[in-house]
Amino acid sequence: MLRSAVCLAGKDVRFSDKARRSMQKGVTRAVAAVATTLGPKGRNVIIEQAYGAPKITKDGVTVAKAIEFKDPFENMGAQLVRQVCNKTNDLAGDGTTTSAVLVDSIFSEGLKCIAQGTNPIDMKRGMDRAVDVILKSVAKQSRPIKGSEDIVQVATISANGDEEIGKMIGQAMDKVGRDGVITAQDGKTMATELEVVEGMSVDRGYVSPYFVTDAKAQKAELEDALVLMSAKKIQNIHSLLPALNHVVRSGRPLLIIADDVESEALTTLIFNKLQGKLKVCCVKAPGFGDNKTAMLQDMSIFTGAQLVGDEGTGLELDAENFDPSILGSVKKVTVTKDDTVMLNGGGDAAAVQERVDLLRELIKNETSDYNRDKLKERLAKLSGGVAVIKVGGGSEVEVNEKKDRIEDALCSTRAAVQEGIVAGGGTALLRASKDLEKLASDSSLTRDQRTGVTIVRNAIRLPAMKIAANAGKEGAVIVEKVLEASEESTGYDALNDKYVNMFEAGIIDPTRVVRVAISDATSVASLMMTAEAAIVELPKEESTAAPMGDMGGMGGMGGMGF
Repeated sequence: MLRSAVCLAGKDVRFSDKARRSMQKGVTRAVAAVATTLGPKGRNVIIEQAYGAPKITKDGVTVAKAIEFKDPFENMGAQLVRQVCNKTNDLAGDGTTTSAVLVDSIFSEGLKCIAQGTNPIDMKRGMDRAVDVILKSVAKQSRPIKGSEDIVQVATISANGDEEIGKMIGQAMDKVGRDGVITAQDGKTMATELEVVEGMSVDRGYVSPYFVTDAKAQKAELEDALVLMSAKKIQNIHSLLPALNHVVRSGRPLLIIADDVESEALTTLIFNKLQGKLKVCCVKAPGFGDNKTAMLQDMSIFTGAQLVGDEGTGLELDAENFDPSILGSVKKVTVTKDDTVMLNGGGDAAAVQERVDLLRELIKNETSDYNRDKLKERLAKLSGGVAVIKVGGGSEVEVNEKKDRIEDALCSTRAAVQEGIVAGGGTALLRASKDLEKLASDSSLTRDQRTGVTIVRNAIRLPAMKIAANAGKEGAVIVEKVLEASEESTGYDALNDKYVNMFEAGIIDPTRVVRVAISDATSVASLMMTAEAAIVELPKEESTAAPMGDMGGMGGMGGMGF
């Protein structure tokens, strides 16, 4: 039987226009697929999976992540599109398709101008000036979220028009507050349900990405986990051995929250986690100084763990005399790179309530605004509870797809609460394009800088045009009519094919989504335009006649390896 080995045959380098044109092909092909999903009448994309049935999605960032081209230079362009989509999604939760459309337009038009002799550096300066004007215009158009109705509308749009998801997120925010913790997890029924449970969140994530259990979502999830808490750094694995052996015998996962986990201890924990011998995740304690110690004490009370390395308890990690009672527990913990959410801590309910009452008393007597704010933050984390959206569906594929949309909608809704909302459907960018007409005629700019402004002005009209085109309409005509409207909130309702006040119709976008989309897209596109060389690895297929031979048996796993 023949086998095929892949080895690297060196690297290929392309320069100037040839390099940029090669990347542009990849950008344009990738964006063509992503852009079909834009708007309420955007189309689905079917993605082949390595295992199982193909995936059907209308989510721009999911499409971008699935694209990979055989040509390495084209693939480089596609990966840059993926990068800008991922960044926009991480920061705003929505607007990924808009970012992709903007990148393609700015990059493609920029290359045409460079070919005609435009200085790319001056053109980039003009683009940067244009972005500044757009951001000011968008900020001026922005309105604060007024009530739960606005929240429902933002969540519905971000969830691809799913009103059920929009209403559920609105209900969740009503129950735990706009700053409360809302999380999504797999349900056990066909229906999607909302439940508020005892929970606590902290603004710290895992100390290493090697602890993730869900590579796609880049998060670690542990159920029925034991909890070890330390006010000191954990560096020596020797002091941890008794606790780890107890955890392994119990068959339960372990959450470690400490001042930090470093050196030998971190390396050993990661090794055993990757070997499948121990389910574990390490989180660095939040806060600084006295506030860090106080928050560790709050978490100890919530989980029922005893805080080791703290002067108040006098407890230390002892390799000779380990007491299992120092470990606390949580029913479930979810850890991302930025935060940790613990549900149903094992702490005594009376002790938790006593701590809550103490915090309320401290807030009442505190004279420093800074300290009072920190106390309020601790109180909210300890007493606010967590809203859990239990996602139901007829299959695992359906549940995962719906959960992805819920998480995007949550991120987008939080962005709207923090920075406000603007008219949706590309309307805010259309209004901003009018301000760029003035900048494009500014005599203080060089000709090449004005060219950069014009490229950005034309690009930010494209999202509205593409939304109209996906609805079967002539995009240029729709855009012209919207720009002619005297009322700034007037836009095109693609779902119902009419011109409406976008705020009254509930067609709104979080201000952050628009801001991040234009900033990220222009940044990536302008950097690609000013690139003078592109370097890629060249894979080479080699066939040999050697038989594969037997796999042989797996070696023994041996001891724990701690």
